[in-house]
Amino acid sequence: METTTTASAVTVAVWPGCEPRLLRDPPGREGFASYRESGGYRRLESADDLLNDVERSGLLGRGGAAYPLAVKLLAVRDNGRRGGSGAVVVANGEEGEPASIKDRWLLRNRPHLVLDGLRLAAAIVSADQVYVYMSDLESARSVESALNDIDSSALGDVSVDIRVVDPGYVAGEETAAVRALNGGPVKPTDKPPRPFQQGVGGRPTLVSNVETLANLPYLQRHGATAFRAQGTALSPGTFLMTITGAGRPAGLYEVPHGVAFPDLLALHGVSPGQVKGALMGGYFAGLLNRTVLDATMDHETLRGLGSGLGAGAVTVLTDDCVVAVAASVLAYFDRENAGQCGSCFNGTAAMAAVAAALRDGVATDEDLVRLRRWSVVLPGRGACATLDAACNVAASLLDQFPHAVERHRDNSCAACQAEVFHARRPYEVEPA
Repeated sequence: METTTTASAVTVAVWPGCEPRLLRDPPGREGFASYRESGGYRRLESADDLLNDVERSGLLGRGGAAYPLAVKLLAVRDNGRRGGSGAVVVANGEEGEPASIKDRWLLRNRPHLVLDGLRLAAAIVSADQVYVYMSDLESARSVESALNDIDSSALGDVSVDIRVVDPGYVAGEETAAVRALNGGPVKPTDKPPRPFQQGVGGRPTLVSNVETLANLPYLQRHGATAFRAQGTALSPGTFLMTITGAGRPAGLYEVPHGVAFPDLLALHGVSPGQVKGALMGGYFAGLLNRTVLDATMDHETLRGLGSGLGAGAVTVLTDDCVVAVAASVLAYFDRENAGQCGSCFNGTAAMAAVAAALRDGVATDEDLVRLRRWSVVLPGRGACATLDAACNVAASLLDQFPHAVERHRDNSCAACQAEVFHARRPYEVEPA
């Protein structure tokens, strides 16, 4: 089945020849009756059997870290049993990456798929308290409407609490979600303890991205072997990919892991000859030069290139100057850091200042030496990954685009002479 729709300048499509698991046709919010008729909210015969299927499937988290879901489920379940307090499950729909669209699309258009996955995760870990956590008001209304429509038997004993917080890059970090649900500010905390040890209300807590949870109903219906029929051995299944840039409307595509990047460009309507490189993983994984054209979209291949898939968001760079793009992204990180770790607060500001000076043609040799040093020594020093993301952008700019850096040293960048790229939230996209 192939489906392509365009609304609010967003194209939604399934990879040709790939049966959709997450997207759906027709577009628009799926109702309870339609979802149930398609096989949703099936009775769960054995939570242990489903957990075994999750483990055999190799399902990786879709929020950015690609952590195996089965490992998190086991840890939360076992800690809940040992402590005797039970567990909590949080469906994390706080999509902090401005260049990502997938989680809001699922919550707005397929809330029952997310709720079904939440129900199954809660059964696996024996949770009696579950949350859907987000900042997008339209997503919250969609989930609330779905809960009002739902049959009382569909969710069993699970009672769902919707929590809406202020948006922010760090708001989707798992300890920030826990802190907010505990009544604190929407800011990350130091680790340990991690949520699977001590989370909401001091109880073991599974914080899982909504796309990750949305894969559980498919696993319940079809099993691990069918799940692994798409994707690669180390990155199994399909995933939702947001593509921005190249002067094109944003696209949300369900694709199997392992698709070749040039083939993805063809689906999106971009010629490989136009491409300078890409901004990977939203902003988190930094920049790749034209070697991205040799890449396949899976975790192992992109890690081998020193990059990453992250939350499945890729910006194709064609006419924009990569130095100016990096400067805008680093300025974003400077504004969006939580302001509670000195290394991050000062580090993002310093790297953003050097990138801006480089964009404007006034950076010195000493500035670039400092930028290089910061990109090496600062990763891992913050409570969350914001500082790491900023370091990834800085390091990849220097490593992947040395000629662009040199052009800015002598003010000979043709792209910036025509028009300097500048955006407070580069390549931000809103879902249909």
